[in-house]
Amino acid sequence: MLSEKNRFHGYGSLRYVYKNGNSARSRLITVKSINNPFRENSRFAVVISKKVIKSAVGRNRVRRRVYEVVRHELPKIQGTYDVVVMVFGAEVRDIEHKQLVENIRELFKQSGLYQPKIDEEK
Repeated sequence: MLSEKNRFHGYGSLRYVYKNGNSARSRLITVKSINNPFRENSRFAVVISKKVIKSAVGRNRVRRRVYEVVRHELPKIQGTYDVVVMVFGAEVRDIEHKQLVENIRELFKQSGLYQPKIDEEK
């Protein structure tokens, strides 16, 4: 699980990211991010609607899977950002872990969250 210092608390900050953040989209997932120089650590949130996955168990399973990918990618992120990962497809529950990691990495690259060295190595 992602550390508490790297998670959002409260809806006001999420609303700011929704309104002012830059978007990177794939078929199943959208990443909205905005630079936040006033914080020491980047913050992340995973949002899944009840319309996408009806059961709370399914939504929480997807949320845990995405948070685990973010936890492993966190050391590669340059600067401090507020990032919201929005899931729009129920297929995320069943796709392979490797495919989920590749999808989120690609969206993070499109959002400009990675350091240039890491982009060149992979």
